[in-house]
Order: sequence, then structure tokens, then C-alpha cells
Amino acid sequence: MRTIAVGDIHGCSKALEGLLDAIAPTAEDWMIFLGDYVDRGPDSKGVIEQLLTLEQRCNTVFLLGNHEIMFRGALRGLEPSLWLQIGGSQTVTSYGGRLENVSPRHIRFLNRCVPYHETDSHLFVHANYLADRPLREQPEETLFWTHLNDRFPGPHVSGKHVFCGHTPQPHGNIGYYRYFTCLDTCCFGGYWLSAVDVDSGETWQVSKQGHLRENWRFLKKIWRNSKKLVARVRS
Repeated sequence: MRTIAVGDIHGCSKALEGLLDAIAPTAEDWMIFLGDYVDRGPDSKGVIEQLLTLEQRCNTVFLLGNHEIMFRGALRGLEPSLWLQIGGSQTVTSYGGRLENVSPRHIRFLNRCVPYHETDSHLFVHANYLADRPLREQPEETLFWTHLNDRFPGPHVSGKHVFCGHTPQPHGNIGYYRYFTCLDTCCFGGYWLSAVDVDSGETWQVSKQGHLRENWRFLKKIWRNSKKLVARVRS
């Protein structure tokens, strides 16, 4: 059994397809997605379709991202102008140009995404966390909206390693920190969609077009060596 964390997809359905082909999850595996499935990239509808299909193949956890929050708000009739400006327009286009085309099945998916996930050894959040509070006491602003360069977190009080997304990492490289890992590697912007086996450190990175990164096998070594590094100082 593997537990694999996956970073922000942002409408890159070809990247998701290539990533799942490379990982080849089995019925015993757990795939934990860190949120932001929609917006910015060209095919948010296709991403959600793939995720719904994946549920029949392996164990899945789908975290709620801030872009899902905005998408849900637009579907419920809230003013969509900000959302449309920061990626929502691409999502609407993927549904044929009308929010009315979003199927009830997709709406149910959005509504059942969870705010966080915790295992015996790891924590999973979309954006950020307060180091001195358990996940059930985290403010929504922190879980869904706060970038790492706005508040750089310390080690979590639980002692568990944290996986997050939301903050694009420089040059598409996974953000390996001493006590947390950031998997937003800006696939929609021309870099990679990233996933990590949280126990072994095996790593996959796939381009927006769905091609596996050639040097991905060396990234596992980087993961292991990162545990010896001093945590990066907030820039």
C-alpha cells in the first residue's frame, strides 16, 4: 500500500492523465489530492471527470482548495468577477461557456471535498497551517488562502510532516522543507504536476502535456537529502 500526495492540478487534464499512468495506482493505494483541481488550465471539467473515475480504482481523498471555494460560490450565485479574473473563465469555457452546464455529479464532488486530512504520520492541507493548533482548530483563512511567503510555518505541534500546495514553488521544483513539503509546482504555468509517495519519497513530475520529467528518478535522492538540510529561510 502506498500513500501518494498530489499537488495543484489547475485544469491540466493531460498532466493528470500522464501522472496517473506513471503512478499506476492499485486498489490498496491511497491518493491524497491537495486541492485546486480547477481554474487557470484548459480543462477543469476533464480533471474532475478523471478524479471521479479514479475513485473506482483506488482509495482517494480530495482536499478543498481556494479555487473550489470560489467555483462553488459562483455556482451558488455569488458575484463571480474576481473568480473569473483569476482562472474561473477557463473553467467556464471547459463547461461550454455556461455555469448551467456543470453537472450535478460535479457539483456533488465539489461539495464533498474535505478541509484537511490526517494520518498516523502525516498532515495534508491545501495552503498553510498554524503550527500550534491541531487541524480541527485551523482558521479557514490559513487552510485555504494563506501563502507560505505570507506566513512561513514552523514545525507542527503534532510532530508530523505536513504536505501542502497553493504556493507555486520556484522553477517548478518541489518545495522540500525540513518539516513540510509544498507540491504546487505550477503545472498550468509551464512547469510540472507533482506527486510524492509520502513514505518512500518516490516522486513523479509530469508536464502540462502529460510527459514524465526525464530526471524524475533523481528526485527521490533529493527528498532523502532534504531531511538533513536546515529549513529554508523565508525570502
